[in-house]
Amino acid sequence: MKPNNSTSKVWFITGASSGLGLEFTKTALNLGDKVVGVSRNIEPLMELEKRYKTTFKSFKLDITERASVFETVEKAITHFGKLDLVVNNAGNMILGMIEEFTEDDIKQQIDTNFYGAVWVSQAVLPHLRKQKSGHIIQISSIGGILAGPMTGIYSASKFALEGFSEALAQEVSHFGVHVSIVEPGGYWTNLYTNMQFTTIHEEYSPVREFLETQSYESKDSHPKEAATALLKLINDEKPPLRLILGSHVFDAAIEHELSKIKTWKDWETVSRSAEKAIPQPEE
Repeated sequence: MKPNNSTSKVWFITGASSGLGLEFTKTALNLGDKVVGVSRNIEPLMELEKRYKTTFKSFKLDITERASVFETVEKAITHFGKLDLVVNNAGNMILGMIEEFTEDDIKQQIDTNFYGAVWVSQAVLPHLRKQKSGHIIQISSIGGILAGPMTGIYSASKFALEGFSEALAQEVSHFGVHVSIVEPGGYWTNLYTNMQFTTIHEEYSPVREFLETQSYESKDSHPKEAATALLKLINDEKPPLRLILGSHVFDAAIEHELSKIKTWKDWETVSRSAEKAIPQPEE
């Protein structure tokens, strides 16, 4: 069936040249939608530009540079006239013990995974508010729900992404704009194959040795599965604030949240005792 271009959507996808971003881009184009794909390296996108001459446009962009983000969003809107779906997918992963992280390591992680999404969200919102429609999809991670050894700074960036997105969703719902946080599990993409590591402190060798003895279940899925789930999300009239992708991480997230609730309940008496009404002076 030939796509109906009169109802096609316009996507803006960051990190579009590889991994989940590339899969999202291909899926949208195959549907007949229009896509603006941005990445620090757009060479892998040149073939798509040749194949989809009227429906795909790529721009080279470092999302950590706020001014460049705003300029590129304006170019995207000039090119296709509007934006409907904004997918903040660009991200990276640096693993290591907290003490091992340098200031540059931390800035690189936070600038890409958090600030980049903030700049893109700020840049597109005036346009989405004006048209009173749109959907911002923030690609988070199971690391945005729970943290483990060596993922502290990565999780910090994703926790920050989720916190600001939760507030953003409540702010822009008044303008007909949706925000969804997508939390994938083990999709085998360049995020994992290109992840970086801190310089090891020998003092943490026993911790690493302990971690190597632990059994961690890992189930890696093809990015196409994530793209299929994303389509169900954006086509729902009432898209959820959060969507977990992956059965294994779904179970892990539920177990983690139940554990938090149990701890809160166990300490409920202490928690409630910390709030007491201040006696009011008698008149």
